[in-house]
Amino acid sequence: MSKINEQEEAGIITRALVDFFSMVPTSSLQKSDFPERDSEKIVSKASWKAALISGSLALPPGPWGMATILPDLIAIWKVQAQMVADIAAIYGKTATLTPEAMLYCCFKHGASHVFRDVVVRMGERILVKRTTLKIIQEICAKIGIKITQRLLGKTISRWVPIFGALAVGAYAKYDTNEVGKTASDFFKLDIEIEGDNESKAA
Repeated sequence: MSKINEQEEAGIITRALVDFFSMVPTSSLQKSDFPERDSEKIVSKASWKAALISGSLALPPGPWGMATILPDLIAIWKVQAQMVADIAAIYGKTATLTPEAMLYCCFKHGASHVFRDVVVRMGERILVKRTTLKIIQEICAKIGIKITQRLLGKTISRWVPIFGALAVGAYAKYDTNEVGKTASDFFKLDIEIEGDNESKAA
């Protein structure tokens, strides 16, 4: 990808991120007596689902495969966002699942520096600062650049259909597993939302 194309790709991904993560999904799950055990089951199921989706979308060769990259990303974000919402629910922390917390859980493992002024850990407590739409857009822009840089590998994989699909699927499984670990570690802590009068922790 040329520099101009990279900038265009980053812009498209940034807009998709802002649109997608402006709405936080709900969960039908209830607070669990064994959240760590149940969290592992949720993460495992979501990771395999992400692998199947991403691997399947990577099967079409050449330019047809290229056209599936953004739908692939959005499909994986959907799986990961629902997984994070379900983990929040079983820890009894649904009220703390803000767009900032969702972005943190989904992208902290690949872009931790982006969140240093938004999510602050203090021992066994974690503070999530409420932000403006402009700051959310700035966060998404930084994440978009990181994703675009990673897309080169996905682009190459579209030209090697079978092996590429396996590689893309394996990465989606790994990435979703990392998101799940971040979410589990996040929601087991006492969480405070900046601006609220009291902690939202269970």
